[in-house]
Amino acid sequence: MPPTRRTFLTVCGAAAGAWLAPRWLEAAPRLKVTAFELLPVRATERTVWLIVRLRTDAGLTGLGEASDAFGFANTTRADAARMETELRGLFELVQGRSPLDIENFRQRGLALASKGLVQATAFSAIEQALWDLAGKALDVPASALFGGAVRDRLPVYANVNRATTPRVPQGFANAARAANADGFRAIKAAPWDGFPPVGSPPDRIGAAVQSGILAARAMRDAVGPDVEIMVDCHSFFDVELAVRVAKELEPVRLAWYEEPVAPEKLDETLAIRRRISQPMAGGEVLFGVSGFAPLTRTKAVDVIMPDVKHCGGLLELTRIAAMADADGVAVAPHNPSGPVSTAASVQVCAVLRNFRLLELQWGEAAWRSEVLEPAEQFVQGSIAVPSRPGFGVELNDRVVRAHPI
Repeated sequence: MPPTRRTFLTVCGAAAGAWLAPRWLEAAPRLKVTAFELLPVRATERTVWLIVRLRTDAGLTGLGEASDAFGFANTTRADAARMETELRGLFELVQGRSPLDIENFRQRGLALASKGLVQATAFSAIEQALWDLAGKALDVPASALFGGAVRDRLPVYANVNRATTPRVPQGFANAARAANADGFRAIKAAPWDGFPPVGSPPDRIGAAVQSGILAARAMRDAVGPDVEIMVDCHSFFDVELAVRVAKELEPVRLAWYEEPVAPEKLDETLAIRRRISQPMAGGEVLFGVSGFAPLTRTKAVDVIMPDVKHCGGLLELTRIAAMADADGVAVAPHNPSGPVSTAASVQVCAVLRNFRLLELQWGEAAWRSEVLEPAEQFVQGSIAVPSRPGFGVELNDRVVRAHPI
């Protein structure tokens, strides 16, 4: 039978593909993960980024991030040592294996990851680095491994909380104005950080409540009516206080009201949602599909906030998002983190149908963009989805070494 045009093009295409294919593509299944390292980076007096790097026998490296597993307090050397111990235990599950064996790692590591936030964060960091390696080994962006990007730029909101000083209404207004001038059209802060503990005198609690309300109003006045404003309550309130604060904030027209109570308190979250007019968001440290299912199935929030560092990694985030999409809930990944977490988040956000916004910890470190090569870049409040392999970035080791813990 004479060759048809289709068979001719197919044969030619296959031949061209074989000739052009990178050496990694043929070798990818035989690559072996051989080593890992934890690289702490001192961003500020308060903030340390914990960057994880996996290495292979062929010289490819993959990046992940294990930051923010130790609460609001500064990450110490002891914390970093504990994270390294957790990572070492999980690394044993991938050592000597192909970086493509991601589901094998996920299933074997799930029991450990479920023990707590530190373990979940370590698990998620290794999982991130495996996807970065897989994309590099196959010479495709990591987003291609989840079905392919459906957008080439992502809207990003500026979390100005850590950059705000002094932490008074005018300080929040100044930070919001500066972020808006930097091109961001959505801005968030946590104006109740440092809220008095339960049992404090009523006048002290009242003053703290009012200060946060005035800060949110000052942010709105600073940026005008067309910029989205969100507030994170960091679960400081009870139901009645949450409702009262929300009603006083109605003139601010919040894009969302985040975690007035802990999202694990489902009944309380639902009670608040039924009594306020603002959209609600939450779920920044929940783990896995099962952790988010109560929020989405009951529509206790309008927006869930899985964090690629804590929720189980990239694949788990796509599954969480698919569940949320079926339940009519949007996804805005939590990401008050370093640039590696952002690079990983970009890859997964690029494929999500119900993606809303990605978070950036704005103004935290002037040299932040230099940690990665090519440099991280935000234009008019958005970030491009790289077409380069993996997460599309490598570490700038010189900058990392210049900022030790």
